[in-house]
Amino acid sequence: MRTPAEVWAAIKNVFTGEIDWMIIPEVIFIAVIIYFVFKTLWENNAKRLVPIYITMILLVGGVTVFSPRFGSHSFFLFLMLFSLFFLVLFTVEIKRSIWNAGKRMPMTASSAATAKMTAVAARADEYCSGIMKAVQSLSKNNTGALIVLSNGNLPKEILESGVMLDAHISNQLIEGIFIPKAPLHDGAMIIYGDKIQAAGCFLPLTQRDFPKEYGTRHRAGIGVTEVADVSTIIVSEETGIVSIVKHGEITRYVDSENLKRFLKEYYWKEFNAEGKRL
Repeated sequence: MRTPAEVWAAIKNVFTGEIDWMIIPEVIFIAVIIYFVFKTLWENNAKRLVPIYITMILLVGGVTVFSPRFGSHSFFLFLMLFSLFFLVLFTVEIKRSIWNAGKRMPMTASSAATAKMTAVAARADEYCSGIMKAVQSLSKNNTGALIVLSNGNLPKEILESGVMLDAHISNQLIEGIFIPKAPLHDGAMIIYGDKIQAAGCFLPLTQRDFPKEYGTRHRAGIGVTEVADVSTIIVSEETGIVSIVKHGEITRYVDSENLKRFLKEYYWKEFNAEGKRL
């Protein structure tokens, strides 16, 4: 066994003696393998194996330093075989990583913008689909409903007249709120971007003259668009007819295609104005 003085002399010789250039490729090769092992363990949730790997390297390195029986080549051989053992454990994960790396392309500013717009479109479709399903179901069952598509500029008094929800949009929740005799079914639901902001809200009624078949729900759906830059969807309790209102103008007998177009116009306006909201 080497003494500490001999070990120190050997270390000094590495820096002051003649350099063995043949060992440099070995060091680089081993460094690459060690890096790859660390990367593989870290990416595959095997962080607990990292201390074991490091401890074994240090132990064998210590034995190599103090024992004259083992040279640097023996240490490099052990290090290579030990590292390969860890890599074999994750053969499948390494293959998958190499395959995915081959398929990934560098993302340019243009492709990043396209990806962002695609994600926005997918979310807009999700919200539109949820609202449409609810409206169609309410219409089929002649369940009255009043939905306000807000731009965030409704008077505070309107929001405070109902119950704040701040809930994610879903057709089940929308339908549940407008079930007859439910506590909030008589008021208006406020949708703001990707959230159902409030429900059971009271809206100002229009003062214009309309036919008698336009009840309180229709007059409220029209009235709120006269005092704020919002749009509304109205489902008649008597007939199930779906109407939409923009800028005080009501359109009745709205089919699924027109309702979808109406919702998409609202959501694209919201996304383009304040993309951070969605």
